Amino acid sequence: MLTADDLVTGEAVALDLPPASLALRLASGLIDVCLTALLLVVVALVAMTATLRTDAALAWVAFIGTLVTVLVVVPTATETLTRGRSLGKWALGLRTVRDDAGPISFQHAFVRALLGVVEVYAFSGAPAFLSALVSDRGKRLGDHAAGTYVVRERVRLHLPAPPVLPPALAGWAHTADIRPLPTGLALAVRQYLGRAGTLAPDARAEVGEQLAQEVLGLVAPPPPPGTAPEAFLAAVVAIRRERDTERLAREAALRQRLTGR
Repeated sequence: MLTADDLVTGEAVALDLPPASLALRLASGLIDVCLTALLLVVVALVAMTATLRTDAALAWVAFIGTLVTVLVVVPTATETLTRGRSLGKWALGLRTVRDDAGPISFQHAFVRALLGVVEVYAFSGAPAFLSALVSDRGKRLGDHAAGTYVVRERVRLHLPAPPVLPPALAGWAHTADIRPLPTGLALAVRQYLGRAGTLAPDARAEVGEQLAQEVLGLVAPPPPPGTAPEAFLAAVVAIRRERDTERLAREAALRQRLTGR
């Protein structure tokens, strides 16, 4: 079943983008806080040294400007330009994404940085920790306000082997008009084919028949009489994959000819 954390490939294989664990969030946050503190000290010393001898009021203005720049401007610019990665996140293989798993924009980065000043620096990270602790996606307050969460990018993917086209159905499959399967149905068929061997015989036959009936409406002409539902489903998925692969190859070749890249 698809969840909000899943991305679906062209072969209807759901790729999970798991939220980063609380431990990883804390570690990446600690790296960022240490680097921010170091940058803040260096910039503040330079700014105040340059202004303190001339005007104390100007020195305070420089100090406030330094705080805003280091705590808001720099994090916002960094996450905007890197599409959601700070140095701490880069070191640990994390990235901030939108709730729909898309890349963040300036608005998302700005809201996160602005609230980060309060929840991370003003209150020593306590609100951020408590919010992440009770959130199923480990969201701090800035994530809730911006509509973002942090994911792990370094994830080992285990994709099932693609179904093989049954030789007995090759002639029919290569001439049949097979429309693309809706995402949910395609995923259900792939999951069924990958797990059919682990199902009880009655359940295997029943589920296969149900899925085959749904897929039949997208196929013309129907498969030869007497075709087993499981073989029919395997043929449909295999030929769709073959046609999609050929289409992508043609598009890549055309793009190469037109652009030279």
